[in-house]
Parts: sequence; C-alpha cells; structure tokens
Amino acid sequence: MSIEDDKKKVEKALDKIKNRLLVFSGKGGVGKSTVAANLALAFSKQGKKIGLLDIDIHGPNLAKMLGVEDKRMETSADGIKPVAVNKNLGLVSMSFLLEDPNLPVIWRGPMKMKAIQQFLGDVTWGDLDWLIIDSPPGTGDEPLSIAQLIPASGAVIVTTPQEVSLMDSRKAIAFARKLNLDITGIIENMSGLTCPHCGENIDLFKQGGGQKAAAELGIPFLGKIPINPDIVTLGDEGKSFLDSHPDSEASKAFMKIVEKIIKK
Repeated sequence: MSIEDDKKKVEKALDKIKNRLLVFSGKGGVGKSTVAANLALAFSKQGKKIGLLDIDIHGPNLAKMLGVEDKRMETSADGIKPVAVNKNLGLVSMSFLLEDPNLPVIWRGPMKMKAIQQFLGDVTWGDLDWLIIDSPPGTGDEPLSIAQLIPASGAVIVTTPQEVSLMDSRKAIAFARKLNLDITGIIENMSGLTCPHCGENIDLFKQGGGQKAAAELGIPFLGKIPINPDIVTLGDEGKSFLDSHPDSEASKAFMKIVEKIIKK
C-alpha cells in the first residue's frame, strides 16, 4: 500500500471523529498518563463516545491503569477493534501487541510513525465525540507524528507546579504553536495534598505555577488536580478512581476540566 493510500485511510477514519485531543508534557514525571486516563473516563461519564489512543510506544501504561491489560484487540473485515474499557470508552495501545510486557520496544522514528499511522487508519474507531491521544513526554517523534497526521488537533499540556516542570511546559507550548495545534490549555497536576490527619493543605511541589504560566503565555488554564494517593493505588489495580471516589476534590477537578474542554 502506498503512502497516499495510508493517508487516505487515516483521513477516512478521522472523518467520524468530531474532536481530537493530544495530551502531552514537556518532561516526564508529571503524571501525564494518569491525567489522560482519568480525562478519558471523565468524558465517558458525561455520556460521550471516547477513543483513547496510547502512542507511548516504549512505555504503554494505559491498559494496566484501566484494568484491561489482559485483553487483546480483535480484528474483523473492517479493521482492528479497540478494547472496550466501558460502554463509552475504547482503548488502542501498543501494550496489546506485546507478547511479553517486560521486553523493550526498540524502534527508530520511521517505525513508530508507521505504527501510529496504522493505529489511526486501520482501527475501526467508529463515530466518536473525542479521540484522546496520550503521548510520551517531550517534543519528539510521537507528538510530531500526531501533529503531522492529525492537523489542527487540540493540545492539553500537563505540568506540575515546580519551576523545572514549568520550564519544559513552555517548550511544549512553543512546540504546539509551531505545529499549528490548537492549545486547549494547561492542567496543573500534583497541585497540593490535603493532610489525611489534620485536613490542612500541603504544597509539596508549590502551587499556582501552571496558572501563572498560562497567564504569561496567553493560553487557557483548565484547572488544578490535587494529589490523592488513591489515584496511584487504584491505577495500579486497574480500577477507576472517578467511580470509587466521585466526591473527592481530585474527581471533581477532572470533571470540571472536562466540562471546560467540552464548552470550549
């Protein structure tokens, strides 16, 4: 199949997807995949039809976080079917293709580009309200491939309040602007911890840096997600934090962020 044929397959698949959202960050360690997974779940709780694409070829974690790591993508005459997480959410990830999750994927850029192209063009995503794309940190092959394959996608930059993370987030914003991505906004993750004993707020990584960066750069600030140890515990167990703790401040923050994105 020619490059032009591959391009047409991607365009045909994208015709059925109303909105595309790239979730990425300027550096690792900011909880980007956790944010992407919970945003997808929050969208699905709003009754939206959601596709979640994990393009972290070397470190795909979403299948484990969403409790479907033991499943496999099925094929039909129409193409590859996403793995169902719930009735409104389907996931496509490199992890479903690995025989041994402990073995590394040692690929150069062109192979990763081809895989992402197949995830977009060969998967029967169906009619989606949103396709959420979880990209590895940084401004390398994977987010560049998405920007080339899906022009004018929305971009959400995940950061933490600390200055080192914000420096890299500014680079991510510059990257998005250079590639003509529509910057949906910044999310400040790990924004404060409520002490379980006294109820006081502890600013482990400072607070407000993401909001300040958004104001400086003239882009929307979507919200702050506080630290909650249960997000980590339930993610490791493949269970939904939003379902288990719907009244927590973190769950409310995710739902409010999704409402902002939908209204935008």
